[in-house]
Amino acid sequence: MTDTAEGATRRRADARRNQEALLDAAAAAFVASGVDVPVREIATRAGVGVGTVYRHFPTRADLVVAVYRHQVEACAEAGESILAAAPGPYAALERWIDLFVDLLVTKHGLAAALGPDAAGTDALHAHFLDRILPVGRRLLDAAEDAGEIRPGVDAYLLLRGVGNLCIGAEDDPRYDARALVGLLLAGLGAPRS
Repeated sequence: MTDTAEGATRRRADARRNQEALLDAAAAAFVASGVDVPVREIATRAGVGVGTVYRHFPTRADLVVAVYRHQVEACAEAGESILAAAPGPYAALERWIDLFVDLLVTKHGLAAALGPDAAGTDALHAHFLDRILPVGRRLLDAAEDAGEIRPGVDAYLLLRGVGNLCIGAEDDPRYDARALVGLLLAGLGAPRS
């Protein structure tokens, strides 16, 4: 590889890391303040100028969609590494569901940020299902094979249930979606003989 090609490869890698840092900062800002958080706050969190945010994401909807896709990918890619590092499949499932809840919290306000773009929303939802459902199924299968959960738990129903438990948490400071998700997961336990 030539010096010019190596430099270009390094610049592309730097640009990817910078964009990921920007997306992580935007996700944190969305969780803390909602999707209407001022762009300057996102830029400050990311350590970049406001112009950099707008150069990568000309509209708020572009930024929200990019954050959502970034988090879907991160959640999907984390499944196998969590499974490999956890003391058991059920513990891996719990840890991964915690990441899934983080994804859902960031997702709040997505529809409002996108406006009337129903086709875009449908495409995002399809992407979400294509990436997340197989990971949930893999973790459930591993926990079932280890005898740590009851057999036959449907991944779609579990993830839909977790999603439903996360709705409304932003409107009630006493509502603890994570505690309810914990109860739901505890209910998956293998039946005792």
